[in-house]
Amino acid sequence: MSRTVDHRERRELLADAVMRLAATRGLEAVSLRHVAAEAGVSTGMVQHYFRTKDEMMTFALGMVVDRIRERSQAAAVPTSPYRLVRDLLLEVLPLDETRRLENHVVLAFLAYAAVKPSLASGLRESAAQMRAFLADQVRAAGRDGVDPERAAAGLLALVDGLGLQLLSRQLAEEEAVAALDAQLALLLGPA
Repeated sequence: MSRTVDHRERRELLADAVMRLAATRGLEAVSLRHVAAEAGVSTGMVQHYFRTKDEMMTFALGMVVDRIRERSQAAAVPTSPYRLVRDLLLEVLPLDETRRLENHVVLAFLAYAAVKPSLASGLRESAAQMRAFLADQVRAAGRDGVDPERAAAGLLALVDGLGLQLLSRQLAEEEAVAALDAQLALLLGPA
């Protein structure tokens, strides 16, 4: 009797290993051999699913984006633009171990993509989708004098900066959330 192999599950197992390595040891530790050791599988299995390090990194980043999207959709209660935006941006901030790991992966990927621009296209697409969603919510809030596109870009920049300060322990979680809430109140009105 043959066993059915869940290829998506195996790719996710390997991507989780990539994320752990990138977060704990940096991208230089992400190689087919190191990922195999971290995942407890053979190098041949890793090569079966990913021909190159670039493929592994791109898949791992896609997983991070998908997980953030799934968590924010599960948490979202469509009560107001303010709540939708806040819930989404809180899922991006490194406020727990899972999100810290994800933020490390995103930072590692950004550094990697800076020297390999061909890898940045997926990242640009995700960022554009998020900016469009945020701009739509800002527009729906209907605040006079607020440019939705600029507000969306500013919110993403704010969250990126807060994330860096949280990862480097320059800012406490409560302070980061308070800074986010203050900016949301300015752009979208009170909660």
